[in-house]
Amino acid sequence: MNIEQIVKRAMHDVAELSDCQLIEPIKSDTLLLQSGLDSLGYAMLVAQLEEELGIDPFTELAITVYPATFAEFVAVYAKGLEQQSQ
Repeated sequence: MNIEQIVKRAMHDVAELSDCQLIEPIKSDTLLLQSGLDSLGYAMLVAQLEEELGIDPFTELAITVYPATFAEFVAVYAKGLEQQSQ
C-alpha cells in the first residue's frame, strides 16, 4: 500500500469514528477544508498516521504552512518518511 492509499484509508477510518462524511472521490486537488473532516478530524488523522507510520512530519519537519490540498498533505508524509529512512 502506498502513502496515498494509507492516508485515504486513515481519512475514512477517522471520518467513521468522528461521524463525518467525506466527499468522494478524494482527488489530488481536493481541498482539505472541503474534504469533510473538521479540525478535530485532522488532529485525529495526524495522530492515527503517527501511530501507523511512526512519524509526525508536522513536528519533525520545519513546515511553516499547513497543506491545502490532499496531494500537498500526502507530500508532507512522503517527505517525512523519506527523511526517516535516511
